[in-house]
Amino acid sequence: MAFIKDTIEKLKQTSPAQSEFYQAVEDVLESIEPIIEERPKYQKQGIIERLVEPERQIMFRVPWVDDEGNVQVNKGYRVEFNSALGPYKGGLRFHPSVNAGIIKFLGFEQIFKNALTGLPIGGGKGGANFDPKGKSDAEIMRFCQSFMTELHRHIGPNTDVPAGDIGVGTREIGYMFGQYKRLVNRFDGVLTGKSHLWGGSYVRKQATGYGAVYFAQCLLEDSNETIEGKRCLVSGSGNVAIYAIEKLYELGAKPVTCSDSSGTIYHEQGIDLDLLKRIKEENHGRLHEYLETHENAQYTSREDYPDDGHCVWRYKGDIAFPCATQNELTDKDAQALLENGCRYIVEGANMPSTQGAVDLFIESGVGYGPGKAANAGGVATSQLEMAQNASMLRWSFDEVDCKLQSIMRNIYRDSKRTAEEFNHPSNLVLGANIAGFRKVADAMLEQGVV
Repeated sequence: MAFIKDTIEKLKQTSPAQSEFYQAVEDVLESIEPIIEERPKYQKQGIIERLVEPERQIMFRVPWVDDEGNVQVNKGYRVEFNSALGPYKGGLRFHPSVNAGIIKFLGFEQIFKNALTGLPIGGGKGGANFDPKGKSDAEIMRFCQSFMTELHRHIGPNTDVPAGDIGVGTREIGYMFGQYKRLVNRFDGVLTGKSHLWGGSYVRKQATGYGAVYFAQCLLEDSNETIEGKRCLVSGSGNVAIYAIEKLYELGAKPVTCSDSSGTIYHEQGIDLDLLKRIKEENHGRLHEYLETHENAQYTSREDYPDDGHCVWRYKGDIAFPCATQNELTDKDAQALLENGCRYIVEGANMPSTQGAVDLFIESGVGYGPGKAANAGGVATSQLEMAQNASMLRWSFDEVDCKLQSIMRNIYRDSKRTAEEFNHPSNLVLGANIAGFRKVADAMLEQGVV
């Protein structure tokens, strides 16, 4: 469609050097061509042009003092992308790779992911090019306090409710919440991913990983299969990967890989979950430490990865769960997975597969759960935390987990039903994108040109 090409070209002029953002926009716009053709009012009312431009972009410096007394300066971001369905909702990412393009790609994806949950939340994202790795707790606290000193004026429980993401866990949320409370003198539910001691929700830490596995369950059930006994390849070793592995074990599967930015572990007997949690959650260590306990495991350093991809995808497996970061799974990785007999790919991370990889998955007919549908469990449970905060209630672990399972099943059904409606029954990329877009676009039409 010439209209879509023109939109991408305009974005390249107005938002230069933001390749991940263009990739995310192109993925959505190409998928929604059928509904744009069917409903010309979307184009006439400028819905696409309004969707691809954030309602608000905030950039600020974050000065802080390290343990040696030196002043350090990082750059902070918050992109409030779309509030047609509710307050902006999306995580904060602290990682050296963070820039305006990464945050915009994540925020744009968040619009449709949040819409798919069926909950009243809009899309946003934020973060900073700060690396918590190797920093002391005191340095992380000072950075988080400085970051929140600026961010607090732009957020609120009915305006914008950030959460965690890569590099931002309960510790960082705690430091930021403490500074927010100090500045505004209110105990608001303004951040999600909080500790259970003071307003956090059960299952929030586990939600994205659990949700991806629940989505995989739905995918396999449609083929009269179960996860039990399946050999699974998982990338990453943060919350998403750890709790995907935990849920896979609970359902009788065998996850055999995990990874971090330094390397990959392959353990034929199955990943030692308790050890992984101890290394990554308790000690904030590196994966090569895994070999100190399991000499029979195989560790591949990042320097020894194939030039055209990630070694985690070069092992044999039935189901692949990319749970690390964007564009980690290349077209060569996808080809290797298919040749090794992998029949399902379920994304726990945001846009972890390159466009070439996605094209291969769709063409091959394997079961493919795109990130904006399969990894929506985290933001869904964040909204459940917001609901508990607003009502001053605490739901049990089982109550929240049950709600999460229901939400993921509804996301799957909505995506599947929409794909069938547009005559592409196995293309959940198209189904998820159209289902999410339609909810947001119709809300925007009803709210006028704003």
